[in-house]
Order: sequence, then structure tokens, then C-alpha cells
Amino acid sequence: MLKRMFPYMHKYRKYLWLSCFCVVAETVFELVIPLLMADIIDVGVANQDKTYILLQGSKMIACALLALILGVLYARFAATAGQGFGAELRKDEFRKVQEFSFANTDHFSTSSLITRLTSDVTILQTAISNGIRPFVRSPVMLLTALILTFTINKDLAIVFLIAIPILGLGLFLIIHKVGPLYRLMQASIDKVNTIVQENLIAIRVVKSYVRGTYEKAKFQKVNEQLRYASEKAFRTSVWNLPLFQVVMYTTILCILWFGGNMIFVGTMKVGELTGFLSYVLQILNSLMMISNVFLMLTRSLASCERIIEVLDEPLDIHDEAGADAYIEHGTIDFSHVYFKYKKDAEEYVLRDINLHIPAGSTIGILGGTGSAKTTLVQLIPRLYDVEDGIVSIDGRNVKAYPLQHLRDAIGMVLQKNTLFSGTIRENLLWGNAQADDEELDWACEVACVNEFLPNFPKGYESDLGQGGVNVSGGQKQRLCIARALLKHPKVLIFDDSTSAVDTATEAHIREGLAALKDTTKIIIAQRVTSVMHADQIIILEDGGIHAIGTHEELLAKDAIYQEIYTSQQEGAGFHLSLIHISEP
Repeated sequence: MLKRMFPYMHKYRKYLWLSCFCVVAETVFELVIPLLMADIIDVGVANQDKTYILLQGSKMIACALLALILGVLYARFAATAGQGFGAELRKDEFRKVQEFSFANTDHFSTSSLITRLTSDVTILQTAISNGIRPFVRSPVMLLTALILTFTINKDLAIVFLIAIPILGLGLFLIIHKVGPLYRLMQASIDKVNTIVQENLIAIRVVKSYVRGTYEKAKFQKVNEQLRYASEKAFRTSVWNLPLFQVVMYTTILCILWFGGNMIFVGTMKVGELTGFLSYVLQILNSLMMISNVFLMLTRSLASCERIIEVLDEPLDIHDEAGADAYIEHGTIDFSHVYFKYKKDAEEYVLRDINLHIPAGSTIGILGGTGSAKTTLVQLIPRLYDVEDGIVSIDGRNVKAYPLQHLRDAIGMVLQKNTLFSGTIRENLLWGNAQADDEELDWACEVACVNEFLPNFPKGYESDLGQGGVNVSGGQKQRLCIARALLKHPKVLIFDDSTSAVDTATEAHIREGLAALKDTTKIIIAQRVTSVMHADQIIILEDGGIHAIGTHEELLAKDAIYQEIYTSQQEGAGFHLSLIHISEP
């Protein structure tokens, strides 16, 4: 699984290899020091040779300084490799998320994707930055020190052949148990992020309903779950330290016991035992580092699995079209279209939709809640793909158009208005990055943004705050409409996008849209007055087309339309018999 991560290190392989070289060289210099120390004791001190002691001492200092320099260089190269790897992985993961269709996004919660892009990637890049040293140093030190201990005294070195398997078995059992706990811990982080995100986004609703106590309790619950999962994972992993200490101290005691007896009988020198003990500590330290590496890899594997789930998510919508397909007019056709959100769902959300929308016409869509109005229009820019049937524009299947061109030719004001942190100008320029002030003024005039724009002292340069917190719901809708108009789209879709504006403002917007003769306009609405001027009105019911006609035709013969119209007119204080409808 970790092999999947290697390509993201491609640009930083040089730093990875340099850091590995520094670790190996540093380890070699550190391993030379005990040999020099043993010579000082057995030769210099035994013979009282000060010159020899100073010479060997100077070599020890030189080795220590070189090891220090190499350690600093390693830290620099490893940090570059780790942070670079993390940046490349985040970039690719974010790119994949941007390619997701709405159906792909539905497979993951927003908070989970955020965690996978941040926390999980950070765990992997930290494993590289902090793991190269023990990963490379430990095997080199272990093998070299073992060889040197056998060189000093092969009989005494046999103690390691007993200690190492015991430590390895204990480490295996710890890793086997802690792996699933790390995965549970990351899933718990997802839940905490979900609660925090929902609470912050809906903070005004929470306060207005005085639900702060409830939200605290809800957060406390998931926070305790995270605490429990984290404590259990770390409580299991810390068994590594006492296990290591028991093995280490037992090994040292055995070596001191047997080594002391060897010195007593004259088969070993004091300096050899001193050097041997130095290598013992290095061997045991390397084993400890290896165990920490395995624990780090275990946690990294849990994060790696979560990241690969995102990278391997099969895309529902593929862009396989040629570059020569362009939308010229905006004629839309639905031919026997069926759709459901999940392939294994028993019922279709849309059933046998047959519809012709001429270029430049205005189409209104009405229907009850859950009648799939929004789903219908989302099939046009391929936010979802049809399960069966064909959606075509200008006689060509929408799948034949490049995705970028298709969506750029369709202006869609979604049901949920979304503005971004930044100024009014920056948000409007999402529609057309090259738009000048003249175009901005035109779009704002059509969308009636110019009615409230003078209230902002800085005009287009006024900051909207995160998510547009500085404007009202109706102002958000008008800014989103202006943003869509700046695209100069061939198809313009309003998904209940004037629900928060008053009827007078809506009438002004409708008049402005009527001037766009070359743009096909599709308006989803709850109010009959929003669509009764349309060339055709479509009534959806339970995922199917119930009726199509003009306002007068539907008012004369369709019971559902009559019921909607009558109930809304009565609510406004009018009587159906007194209403005279005229086209604007």
C-alpha cells in the first residue's frame, strides 16, 4: 500500500537519498567512537601513554563533530523531502476531489474529506520527516554493532540471539492490536470535525433556537469517543517502552554477569567489556527505534488507506469528449431519461422524461417538494449522469461535449447560494475573470444588485466576509445571479434563486432576463408568479412529467396547476375569478 505513495516523492528523491546518506555516515562515525574508547582504556590508560590518549581522544571528538554536522544536514534534507511529499500528495488528492461528481462527493462527508486532506496527509509527511532517521539508522546500527560485538566476544554476543526474538514477538503483538485502533481514531476525528463544521456554519440557527446546550452535549459525546479511541490506541502503543526496558535491562544484567566472570577468569579485558556495553546500548537503542518505526508505519498505514480511498474513488463522470464540440444555440432535449442516485436503489428519482426546450426560450418548472426538479436540471451540466436515456444540447449528447466547455456554457444559480471569502468584485469575477467594470455594472443592473451596492462604501471592493455573512439572503441571491450572467451562458438555470427577494425585485430581474433573447432560460420556482410568463411551464410529480403548457393552458385544464395557483392567490388575498393575466 505504501508503494502507492512513492510517486509523490519523485520531485524530492534527491533530498530523500541525501538524508539517507547523512544518516548512514552519521551512524558509522558514532559506531567508531566505542572502538576508540576501548583502545584508550586498554592501550592508553593501561600503558599510561598520554600522547596515545590525546590522539584517540581527538579522533573521538572529530567523529562526534562530523556526526553532529551530518545530523543537522539530515534534518534539513528530511524536512524538505517530507514537506514536499505532503504538498504533492495534498495537491493530487485535492485535484481528485475537484473531479468528483455530486455522486462521488456523496460517498464522503465534507468533514471526512477535510481530515483526509489535512490530518491524514500530515501523519504521512511527519512519518517521512521523522522516520527516515530511525528507518535507515536502526538497521545499519543494529547490523554493524552486532558484527562488532561478535568481533569483540562471540560467546557474550549470543545473549542478543535470545533477546531480539523476544522483543520482536512483543512488538508484533502490539502492532497487531494497535493498527485497528489508529483507524478508529481517525474515524473519530472525522466525527468531531463534522460536529464542529455544522455548528460553526449554523451558529446563527443554534443561537436563535437557544440550542447551545444541546450542541455542547453532542460535541461532548463525539469528543469523548475520540478521547477514548486515542487513549486506547496510545495506551496500547506505549507497552512498547516497558517491553523494551525489560528486555534492555535484562540483557545488560546478563552481559555484566557473564562478562564479569570472563574478566575474572581472564578471557576478556575491562576495555572490551566497556566497548561491548556501548554496543549493547546502541543495539538496544536501534531495536527501540525499529519498534517506533513500526508503530509509526502502523499509524501511517491507517491514514494511507483513507487517502487511497479518495484517490481510488471511481469517477462517475468522465470527460472523453473531443475538443471540437461546442454549444452554439442552447436547444435542450431529454429523451427517455431515467435517473437514480444509487445504482442499487429500487426506484428511479426521474422516470421516462421526454422534453424539448427550444433555444432562447424561457421554461418554468413547478412541482411539489421531492418531485426531482433540481435533479432534472443538474443532469444538463452533468453534475449527475443519467442512468438511462439521453440528455442532449443542440442535438448532441451532453457526454460528447468537453466538461469544461459544457459547464462554462451553462450558467447555474444553485438552490443553496454560495459566496466566497473576499470582495464583491472577486466573487462576481468567478463568472468571468476578464470582466471589466462595464460588464459588472450590466450584470448588477439585471440582477438588481445595483439597488443595494451603493450601501457599501467601497462598492465592488467591499469585503463579504466568510460565506457572505455581510449580506442578506436576498442580496446573496442577486449576487449569485449577477455572477452567472457574467458568464454570458447559452443556457441559464435558476434553481429557486429568487425565493428570498420581494416580488417587485423579482419582476425587475425577470424583465432583465427577458432581454437575453439568445439564452435558454430554465426557472425552477415555488411561486406561480415566478414562471407564469414563461413560454412553457413543466409540472413535475413523483419524478415524472405531469403536464406541459403555457400558463393559460395549464390554468384551464390541469388540476395540479389550478390547485397551486388558487392556493397562492388566496394566500395573497385575491380571488381567482378576478385575476387577469397578461404577459409582461
